Amino acid sequence: MSQNVREGVLKRFLEYVVIDTQSTEEGSGNPSTPGQWDLLHKLEGELKELGMHEVILSEHGVLTALLPATAPAGHAIPTIGFLAHVDTYHGTSGKDVKPQMHQNYDGKDICLPGTGKFLRVAENPELAKFVGDTVITTDGTTLLGADDKAGVAAIMTALEVMIKSRPFIHGDVKVAFTPDEEIGQGAANFPLADFGAHVAYTLDGGPEGEVENETFCADTATVTLLGRDVHPGYAKGKMISAIRAASHLISLLPQHGIPETTEGYQGYLHPLTIQGDVNKVTIPFLVRDFTMEGLQVREATLQGLLQQTAAAFPGLVTEMKIAHSYKNMKYYLEKEPRAVELAMEAVKNCGMEPSLVAIRGGTDGSRLSEMGLPTPNLFAGGRNFHSVQEWIPLGSMEKAVAVMIEISRLWSLQK
Repeated sequence: MSQNVREGVLKRFLEYVVIDTQSTEEGSGNPSTPGQWDLLHKLEGELKELGMHEVILSEHGVLTALLPATAPAGHAIPTIGFLAHVDTYHGTSGKDVKPQMHQNYDGKDICLPGTGKFLRVAENPELAKFVGDTVITTDGTTLLGADDKAGVAAIMTALEVMIKSRPFIHGDVKVAFTPDEEIGQGAANFPLADFGAHVAYTLDGGPEGEVENETFCADTATVTLLGRDVHPGYAKGKMISAIRAASHLISLLPQHGIPETTEGYQGYLHPLTIQGDVNKVTIPFLVRDFTMEGLQVREATLQGLLQQTAAAFPGLVTEMKIAHSYKNMKYYLEKEPRAVELAMEAVKNCGMEPSLVAIRGGTDGSRLSEMGLPTPNLFAGGRNFHSVQEWIPLGSMEKAVAVMIEISRLWSLQK
């Protein structure tokens, strides 16, 4: 890629990460925080300046735009889309982000000046691959926001390249920037029918070369424990403590099926929070597996543990409600195999070894695939997402731009 691309994606990324777009589960609107509107309005203006068509920012904070086809009339090319989310993780501060530029990186541990702590090569061996590149970190007091502002910057830069240099004849290319992905609401108000793409790609992944075609199947199992409160001085034989019952329930979780002990294609049960008192405790459990059958097994396991807890606390009333979140996107991507095949080919054509990866999480593409728009996930280059030790190599963002452009070219050859 040219020096202009490198400078363009860097400039955009540095401008975007200093805008506080941290989402929150406590918000009442969509987007859940006002800072997301700030970035969305900025992007709306930039899309118009680039000359994009049909730039629409919805009342729910979904920003869409069209790069019109350059193919001659009657030359049918499938419409494709690229998406990224503007919010950052709700559990780590995204306020007053101070990105640190480590130009011509020397391969040594990197000091994070806000805390004096270090990004250690021993803990981040991938750093060795980027000696001589520019590595961008936080100052150690906040996250960086590469998840997913690297994806946002890459999409905007790819659009600029395609508009200004017109490297090939292409079909319609749609883009979308969504809010609140980190709290599972990114696709909640997505204008699917108006978007009109045949396939789409989220730019929300990690190391360069990765194409992610699987996610967890995800449910939330909300457990409610109803006890009985009486004066503790006169509680013998009368009190049923929902708090102690909750502790008992969690102690029964199988150690081989929790986040701390699982990897790869292993699923888990994860108690997210505990809220309540002696009378009533509520615990939402994240239930994750790569198959629907496995998801059902884990929910049956939790139901069994709930029954054991009820038996251990006579008189305790229990309830479990299941809310579906998303399904493994692989179930839907198989209906249009070109979505993944052309992404893998594009990665290879851009000089990287393509790697097909399963995400131990979800993306907007999980929901969109289930809604009928096949949407695998592409790398954007970031590492240590959601952490004050988040970092990204500039070269990885450049490669993400190149892959998007090559995907557009490969789809221009399809019918």
